[in-house]
Amino acid sequence: MGRGVRIINGNFLLQRIHFAWVLAAAALTPGSLLAATDPITTASPAQAATATPSAPASPAEPASPSAATNASVSPKSATPKLSDILEASGIAVSGYVAASYYHSSGDSTFHELDIEHDSFQLDQAGATIAYQPKEGFGALVNLIAGEDARVVNSYEHGTNGEFNVLQAFVQYARGALTVIGGKFLTLAGAETINPTLNTNFSRSLLYFSEPISHTGLRATYAITDTLNAVVGINNGWNTTSTSYGSKTGELGLAWTPGKTFSWTAQAYVGKDQEYDALRTLFDTIATYNINSSLWVSLNYSHGEQDVRYTTGDYNWDVIAGYVNYAFNDRWRVSLRGELLADHDGFVTGTPQDVEEGTVTVGYSPMKKFELRLEGRYDTSNKPTFQGKSGDIAAFYDHQTGFALQGVYKF
Repeated sequence: MGRGVRIINGNFLLQRIHFAWVLAAAALTPGSLLAATDPITTASPAQAATATPSAPASPAEPASPSAATNASVSPKSATPKLSDILEASGIAVSGYVAASYYHSSGDSTFHELDIEHDSFQLDQAGATIAYQPKEGFGALVNLIAGEDARVVNSYEHGTNGEFNVLQAFVQYARGALTVIGGKFLTLAGAETINPTLNTNFSRSLLYFSEPISHTGLRATYAITDTLNAVVGINNGWNTTSTSYGSKTGELGLAWTPGKTFSWTAQAYVGKDQEYDALRTLFDTIATYNINSSLWVSLNYSHGEQDVRYTTGDYNWDVIAGYVNYAFNDRWRVSLRGELLADHDGFVTGTPQDVEEGTVTVGYSPMKKFELRLEGRYDTSNKPTFQGKSGDIAAFYDHQTGFALQGVYKF
């Protein structure tokens, strides 16, 4: 059962919860470890224009026509731009648009976001506005629209809307401590919902088994320059508001001893409202930069869901490996391989082992735009991949997908 209550072939796909050991900052997500290109940033605009007042002077001779003409256009150069005003205020604005065409031999079974196929679609358009000073109060708002927003809304509210407030939180920073309160992204998993921070078009099986967001409180403390600790409490997996009394705890550690290696461990523990029983998730990520062109990453996750009135519980394990190589500033390739061992069928609805391999080629004709071509093959030891519409009664032990995606960030 995926992130929220969802039915596929009559089987429930899981909700997701967590306990997070995370990267350095409070709002930082491990998905940033997988940035295909530079993370979304807003280019630094010029400093706001300032006009120095003139000192009082005695009456001057009448200005010549040419001088009057120059004077009439000079105020234009003194008018500050919006970007200048935002920068001077410490406000950062960024965004992106991702659109694709995706073909699948089946019904995109066990895929998280790319669930529509044989269609052109707006995957996701996102915009973020943030004021996050190093000291004192700040805030961040992150809005998304498109097909991905539909998926998030289905998990959070059971609705089908095309817009979602993905993140919205207030922040307070003082010294080594940063606290945020509101709705924010999960800290588990190497991949993230933001397409510009991933190296592949499709999301992994591991991403399918974990939450997207949490609503609550999160505190990050910088123990040293290389070690950070995180502790938090929230409503659970993808739950914006609830009258359910039990909460989920979040803990995490992030260690970055240098530029070549980083390691994070994160965990979520708390009762799930659907089962009214304890659910736990442990996730860890190690990333090694071999050189400026080649880096590898390994992500492991283990989850458990207790079941009331029974002596048993559900267990699952997922491991995903990534190899990324940049040929030059324009061309790159990303390989992903993983195994989902759904021991008791909680994630997929059937006890099985699911494997997938993905190859993604990226081409960037300009710094802010990337074109991605991807091929993916999923296989299982059970025939659980549903056929396309019109063939819904058929199930297969494999599934193939191809995608072409364009991503622009600003």
